[in-house]
Amino acid sequence: MKKIPSRKCLATGQIFPKNDLFRVVRTPEGDVQLDMSGKANGRGAYISKDENAILKAKKTKCLDKALEIEVPDSIYERMILFLKMK
Repeated sequence: MKKIPSRKCLATGQIFPKNDLFRVVRTPEGDVQLDMSGKANGRGAYISKDENAILKAKKTKCLDKALEIEVPDSIYERMILFLKMK
């Protein structure tokens, strides 16, 4: 039986399967992007696929601290838009 990788949501502190989280990446070039494949090169941080968690992450700036760079509001907006499309 294959082990399912799990990661911790920065906003809530809960552990989820990797597929139930958004991965936000700071690339080696210093850009911040939403990594839907989960395989982009760079430092990654995870937020659960929940609107409240996304808003909490935006308010507390936990992604900024984890990635050591300012995360633009467009990243948060894209995560929320993705949830509403689903």
